Amino acid sequence: MGLLEFDKLPINTLVGANWKTFKAVTAGRVVDDGYKNKYYLTKAVCRILSNLQPLENARYKKIADKPLEMDPLFILGHWRSGTTFVHNVFSCDSHFGYNTTYQTVFPNLMMWGQPFFKKNMAFLMPDKRPTDNMELKVDLPQEEEFALANMMPYTYYNFWFYPKDMMEYCDKYLLFDDISAEELQVFKDTFLKLIKISLHNTNGTQFLSKNPPHTGRVKALLEMFPNAKFIYLKRNPYTVFESTRSFFTNTIQPLKLQNITPEQMEENFVEVYRRLFYKFEEQKSLIPEGNLIEVKFEDFEQNAFDMTQHIYQSLTLPGFEESKDQIESYLGKKKGYKKNKYQYDARTVEMVEKNWGMALEQWGYSL
Repeated sequence: MGLLEFDKLPINTLVGANWKTFKAVTAGRVVDDGYKNKYYLTKAVCRILSNLQPLENARYKKIADKPLEMDPLFILGHWRSGTTFVHNVFSCDSHFGYNTTYQTVFPNLMMWGQPFFKKNMAFLMPDKRPTDNMELKVDLPQEEEFALANMMPYTYYNFWFYPKDMMEYCDKYLLFDDISAEELQVFKDTFLKLIKISLHNTNGTQFLSKNPPHTGRVKALLEMFPNAKFIYLKRNPYTVFESTRSFFTNTIQPLKLQNITPEQMEENFVEVYRRLFYKFEEQKSLIPEGNLIEVKFEDFEQNAFDMTQHIYQSLTLPGFEESKDQIESYLGKKKGYKKNKYQYDARTVEMVEKNWGMALEQWGYSL
C-alpha cells in the first residue's frame, strides 16, 4: 500500500514538469488561499528536479532521430467511457509501447534516474485509483495527457490545477479551436518526443495511446500520423454522467490550486462532453476508410476477448495471435473486479436528456 492517501498529497503532479513549462503554466494564474503551501512546495521540488534536465536531454539525443516503425493506435472516447480497460487489454500485446504511470508524473526523468525516482513514487502512491478501484502501479499503461502537461504548457489538463479556467483550456488545448500555429507545432513536437521515449521505455514498435483529450484532436493527429488507427468508445451517457462527476470530484482534490464549486465543475464537464462529441463527429470523416472502429463499451465489456479479436481484424492490426494467451490471462484475472454501480436519480436523467440527448439518440441508448 502506498504511504500517502491520494487526496492528502502535499504536492501535485507539476513536480515533474520542466522548469520552463512550470513557469508558463502558472504565470498569471491565481492560487487561492489554502493551496499556497502546496503551490510553493510543488514549485520547490520542480525547480530542484529541473536541474537534471540536461542529463535527460543528452540521453534523448541518442533516439531523437529514430523514425517510427508504425503510426499509433489511438483509443478515444470521453472520460469514463471504458478507455482504461480497453487500453489495459491491448497493452497485453508486447508489440505495443505506451506511456506508463511513472511517465505521467516524471516524463522528463525517463532516460536518466528512472529507477531511483520510480522506486520512491511506488512507495508513496496509492495502490488503486480512488475513483474506480482500478489498479495503480508505476509501470502500468496510463493516458499521456498528464505527461504532456509536464512537458509543455499547451495541454487541456492545466484545468486540474486551475479549474476556474477549464473552458478556456477546453477551447484552446482540447479542441484546438483557439490554439495558435506556434502552440500547435510545440504540441506536435512534444507529443512525438513522448512517443519515442515511450516506445524506447517499453520496447514497443507501435505506440498505443489512450487519452480522452485526443478525441477532440483527430485532425491534428492525422496531420502527424496519416495512417493512424482509431478505436472510438461509446458508453451509456447516464453512466458516464454519474461516473464523470465522481471522477472529477475525487481526482481534482490533490491537484487543484483553486477552489471550484461542485455546481461549476458539473456545468463545465457537461459542456465539455457536448463540445467533444460534436468535434469528433465533425472530424471523424478525415480518418481513412478502414482505420476507425466505433465500439459500444457495453459490447466490449460483455465479451472482451472476441471484441478485441474483432477490433484487430477490422483495423488490420498485427500481433493478436502472438498475444491472445496474454490477453485471455489478463481478462481471466479481471473477472472478480467489482465496478462502481450507479443508480440514475431524476436529476441525472434530466441533465443527460437535456444536454446529451444527441448522444442518446445517435448511439441508441435509453433507460
